[in-house]
Amino acid sequence: MTETILQITEVIRSNSSFLLTTHEGPDGDAIGSSLALASFLRKIGKDVTVHYQDSVPDLYAFLPGADTVVQHIPDRDFDVAVVLDIGERKRAGKQFCEFTRVTTTINLDHHLSCDNFADYNLIDSNAAATGILVYRIANAFGYRFDRETAVCIYVATITDTGSFRYSNANREAFSVSGEMIECGVNAWDVAEKLYENQPQRRLELLAKCLPTLEVFNNGQSASVTVTCDMYEACGADAELTDGFVNYPRSIRGVEVAIFFRQLEEKKFKVGFRSKGKVNVAAFSAALGGGGHHNAAGCTVEGTLEDVKAQVYAIVESSL
Repeated sequence: MTETILQITEVIRSNSSFLLTTHEGPDGDAIGSSLALASFLRKIGKDVTVHYQDSVPDLYAFLPGADTVVQHIPDRDFDVAVVLDIGERKRAGKQFCEFTRVTTTINLDHHLSCDNFADYNLIDSNAAATGILVYRIANAFGYRFDRETAVCIYVATITDTGSFRYSNANREAFSVSGEMIECGVNAWDVAEKLYENQPQRRLELLAKCLPTLEVFNNGQSASVTVTCDMYEACGADAELTDGFVNYPRSIRGVEVAIFFRQLEEKKFKVGFRSKGKVNVAAFSAALGGGGHHNAAGCTVEGTLEDVKAQVYAIVESSL
């Protein structure tokens, strides 16, 4: 692990242009880690382009560098491409996967099921967030963290640990976050922007989602659903569903929570969450997806009834 970090720092020293990307529908860790790396690289004089297949959700627009993210990769050469928090390369989207004008690739991730698809692969499932891996690299480089880089790493960590509530909130997560606060991060300011600043239509969408609650498997599992009709009725979109899966997980006795999010007429994104006893990455993998022990996801085709039957059968047989 240390050797890989040193190799990556040498790649950074000896190259000048960098293309950074992450998975579709980027979350707090994906955005925080990529913008933290971009901030670090720019501060040491590198030419950096950050590309996402999807736009930055409004929730994370306050992060330094969020306004520089592009959805179209420039038609030019890059020395290095860094893929962050992605699990598998295809999740970066078709545009990045078909892009060939890059010399060296680096893969930074903390998913259990991540593929070694790059020239340099720094994968550590013990890291609380991919943002922690960015911290390790910058720290090994000798970088002196400023507030802009620090707030991105802090947001990556706080969001992927569920505000330090999840089992991945280890000593390193607290230590790095404490150091980022010493570098100028205002913890309340970040918390207010993340948790006290939601649009009204998000609550309206939640009001339609909660009545879909289903508790099954002798109270050990529960699910909620959001459909395209609900989006249309509220003038909402998928980015406003972040955290909805935590409502069924919060029920006493529930070990596995499931969130069904409709993508098309017969296609659903399925998110799994565990309280710790159950490895939901196994459920996701059985359906062609991936993820962590406590958080995983996949895409399943079929009617809502068919998708639910398929998912419930896998969960019930495992529990």
